[in-house]
Amino acid sequence: MDKDSLNMQIRKFLKKVGVTSQRTIEEAVNQALESNRLNQGNSFKAKMTLSIDELDVSMQIEESIKID
Repeated sequence: MDKDSLNMQIRKFLKKVGVTSQRTIEEAVNQALESNRLNQGNSFKAKMTLSIDELDVSMQIEESIKID
């Protein structure tokens, strides 16, 4: 196994996840602000799930995000 190659493949995947997730969250927040479902100073909970069936991996990360 080439650890450097694996590392680069994982980083490529995580970059795609990060960029796509950020855009999705920003668009949803903007829409929620425009429709008054959220206001400045509010916060919301976000949850990300990672699953890899072939490796029997499933994990969740939860975080509260505040709109300043």
